[in-house]
Amino acid sequence: MANFYLPVLAALSLCGSVVAAEGTPAPVKAAPSPAKKTAPAVKPNVNYNIPLWTEGTVPLAKGNGPLDNPFLTVFEPPANKKNGTSVIVAPGGSNIMLMYGAEGMDIAEQYNEWGVTAFVLTYRMSPIYNTDARSADGKRAVQVVRAHAAEMKLDPEKVGFIGFSAGGGLMRPFMATAGPGEAGATDAVSRLNSKPNYLAFVYGAAGRPAPGESLKDYPPTFMVASQADTAQSLPAAQFFMDLTKAGAVAELHLYEKGHHGFGSGFGAPEFEDWMPRLEHFLKMTGYLPTDKAAEAKR
Repeated sequence: MANFYLPVLAALSLCGSVVAAEGTPAPVKAAPSPAKKTAPAVKPNVNYNIPLWTEGTVPLAKGNGPLDNPFLTVFEPPANKKNGTSVIVAPGGSNIMLMYGAEGMDIAEQYNEWGVTAFVLTYRMSPIYNTDARSADGKRAVQVVRAHAAEMKLDPEKVGFIGFSAGGGLMRPFMATAGPGEAGATDAVSRLNSKPNYLAFVYGAAGRPAPGESLKDYPPTFMVASQADTAQSLPAAQFFMDLTKAGAVAELHLYEKGHHGFGSGFGAPEFEDWMPRLEHFLKMTGYLPTDKAAEAKR
């Protein structure tokens, strides 16, 4: 049971931690001459956590420990790159753990390179919590990002959601009820829209629509998987067909070779270009700025 808490403790360690290298002190050097100028120190961005609900108000909670209180970990891009867009990153892990590295921090840092503020989601897991709780966490995450949009200088109409494996599996259920918030809610966050502006399913099963689910107003959706990973590739192909028939915007990439759980794909020849393909999709759908000069030369 102790190992069950490790993923959450790993996430908690992201909050405000700065690691300083220690070792043998370097030899003292002579002070530089007045004529030389040193570059100004670069202030690093520090990761921190934002709870989805205040303590004691989490819906469907079965306790009040670390596993009962979902939260977002903030990864901000350098100030000179920040473009006002944001994304929620839901790592996978079979709903019993969270793959914070390859499907969390690595992805957030790549988004930061694109100028996007990333929020890694720690959602509630099995066997204590089921799909209903995870769906509530997904919707609330979108609302929380919009609640902080003004202070963080983010566009509330450019909030994406990307899910890996089980993290992708939680998106489809919460999208069935995502939309305008509760106008009369006493909680200001609950009044905000919970529908993301775009979705990305990364080897995260989507499948057929639920009864009564409308796809015609679905946000732009990007999907990627390995063909051999049939538990993910076939549902993604089905969902792509359903979205296309409904008139929604969708893009699907199925790689001939590969496996489940390839993360960012960097360094893997089978699918190392999927994140650049996602970047292109986001530029074409207006969720990342384009280099107009480069586009004009094509």
